[in-house]
Amino acid sequence: MFKKILIANRGEIAMRVIRTCKEMGIKSVAVYSTADAESLHVRFADEAVCIGPAPSSESYLKMSNIIAAAEITNADAIHPGYGFLSENAKFSKICEEHEIKFIGASAEMIDRMGDKASAKSTMIEAGVPCVPGSEGVIPDFKTCIKVAKETGYPVMLKASAGGGGKGMRAVWKEEDLQNAWESARQESKAAFGNDDMYMEKLIEEPRHIEIQVVGDSNGRACHLSERDCSVQRRHQKLTEETPSPFMTDELRDEMGKAAVKAAEYIKYEGAGTVEFLVDKHRNFYFMEMNTRIQVEHPITEQVVDYDLIREQILVAAGVPISGKNYYPQLHSIECRINAEDPYKDFRPSPGKITNLHLPGGHGVRIDTHVYSGYTIPPNYDSMIAKLITTAQTREEAINKMKRALDEFVVEGIKTTVPFHRQLMDHPDYVSGNYTTKFMEDFEMEEPKDD
Repeated sequence: MFKKILIANRGEIAMRVIRTCKEMGIKSVAVYSTADAESLHVRFADEAVCIGPAPSSESYLKMSNIIAAAEITNADAIHPGYGFLSENAKFSKICEEHEIKFIGASAEMIDRMGDKASAKSTMIEAGVPCVPGSEGVIPDFKTCIKVAKETGYPVMLKASAGGGGKGMRAVWKEEDLQNAWESARQESKAAFGNDDMYMEKLIEEPRHIEIQVVGDSNGRACHLSERDCSVQRRHQKLTEETPSPFMTDELRDEMGKAAVKAAEYIKYEGAGTVEFLVDKHRNFYFMEMNTRIQVEHPITEQVVDYDLIREQILVAAGVPISGKNYYPQLHSIECRINAEDPYKDFRPSPGKITNLHLPGGHGVRIDTHVYSGYTIPPNYDSMIAKLITTAQTREEAINKMKRALDEFVVEGIKTTVPFHRQLMDHPDYVSGNYTTKFMEDFEMEEPKDD
């Protein structure tokens, strides 16, 4: 087992990993930028090393600085969290070269699954259902026209190296295809330094449902059932729940088997997620695989009583998994609390938190790195907390979330707490009748003057 783990991340996920390290008797090393000197993860780790100034390119993405921090503290493993370097094949390889265990996927695995076109062709080989479309990267616009005709409109152009909704264009008719092709390539080139595109059939009224998997070094994998991530804004998830209100036992079994088949086919090691689009007829199609821990992993932990970070560490240390699959025994919902103003198109709202009161009580979990007096830097993702409620039924979990949101007080900045509170009363959300298009018609009700 590892003696000391460096956490190559910040914020709530760094705190999350530190907690499990402490429970396992493993020393932890926090790294931080100058902007994060006052963050809780710096205070609670056993050691902390400043790795650079505020811009992430000069700190959390600076591989040489992170490796140097691991070497000077004698860390024998690095946990990358999510985002930053968590799915960077080069960083995984560098860790291996320095004989530091990367608690995540191998460079080969990241390369294979990180490129969406490559991942899709691999899943077709594995026999996992995939969305109809191009078999790989589309070489030119002439081929693009041909593939679109064969696939049938509407189609979705996607950046092969994409993420976060960048380089994606929905096209409903042929005369709009060229503009979409050119603008998507330009956006992809600017965001990822790569303008390779592929195409898929546009799934109408889709749900975004992902299956949590864990694989070990012996090539075995298991699943921990699904999470419904369909409430999104600009392809960014806002809230998640498990089990999905759209799921049936038969569909859960089919999707679980497909996810395990995918993981075992590529001999996946570690915690990962196989993401699917599910149409209104409950046909499901492979979308992508995330080779890291997910932001929304706590809701899975809550409903199956399972520490995913602990399992990541055990698998990285060579411990085999049990091989059994896990099914939800409770219902859990997560709301991502961001420093954004939901009344002004979710505009970022960094600044000093002047007063903070966090909700508590039975079935309420909060993962956060902020406190009263903490200043949220403008340099990073705007998420400041994850509020998770867990109960026997979905209705009880929603009611518990309403109560917890009412108790959640953050002063000095704007947050998305009011959005989530309105969401919990929205009839389509309450009924479970929502898709990835839900936010297109959602309008915030302005607060009433006192």
